[in-house]
Amino acid sequence: MEIKKVCVLGAGLMGSGIAQICAQAGYEVAMRDIEQRFIDGGMNSIKKNLSRDAEKGKITKEQMEAILGRIKPTVDIKEAATGADVVVEVVIEVMDVKKKVYAELEGIVPPHCLFFTNTSGLSITEMASVTKRPDKVIGTHFFNPVPVMKLLEIICCYQTSAETLEVAKAWGKKIGKEVIVVKEAPAFVVNRVLCSMLNEAFFVLDEGLATPEDIDKGMMLGCNHPIGPLALADLVGLDTLLRIMEGLQRELGDKYRPAPFLRKLVRAGNFGRKSGRGVYDYGKK
Repeated sequence: MEIKKVCVLGAGLMGSGIAQICAQAGYEVAMRDIEQRFIDGGMNSIKKNLSRDAEKGKITKEQMEAILGRIKPTVDIKEAATGADVVVEVVIEVMDVKKKVYAELEGIVPPHCLFFTNTSGLSITEMASVTKRPDKVIGTHFFNPVPVMKLLEIICCYQTSAETLEVAKAWGKKIGKEVIVVKEAPAFVVNRVLCSMLNEAFFVLDEGLATPEDIDKGMMLGCNHPIGPLALADLVGLDTLLRIMEGLQRELGDKYRPAPFLRKLVRAGNFGRKSGRGVYDYGKK
């Protein structure tokens, strides 16, 4: 199967990053979100990333303009998805919302179109169940920041065909990613291990064993991590981390119980960098 047009549903941090690397790989990209302000924010992020690459000499200004020219931003899902060979869904991590999107797409996309979901840990099998093409649904889990992080975690659901898997793997390679293939399970592989560690850091913090700074410094210097677990949780989003841990607990038991202090911060609206405050305060000069 030849991929020419990629539709990315979501223009946030992850969606705009996926749109950027697809355009850099030569694909025609339609990037859709529900409000113009989200579209504008996504395009500004892409332009900022590409401008930085141009300043460093990684790409020319002509290449930058060509990449931007391959991205068509829109708030119209029909305009974005019509004629798409692949739809990469990057909407909010709520199953009912994702199901609604897939049901809507069925009346828009051509029969051969594949559905790729960037879910952090929701059941792809459940999403596929509302489509008429469950064999053409697969998980493609990217990592933040998308243009920088090399990994693409590909997850087969119960119905995913071997052909869909091969297309997804080839696509991942073309957009410059190293691919790992995993079976569907709660939070898959990377997030199951990573989020458990991040969650444990909140237990340690709440018990008063060390300051946030020293917890992060300890893991950075003691384990050679480039960023500490609490700072990373702020980057990921504490609300996102909480949803993943709640899903793990629901599926696998109390071994994955969310830390009470993590839940408290989320209830306070402290979601991390995106809200200006999480474990750390990002409003300080």
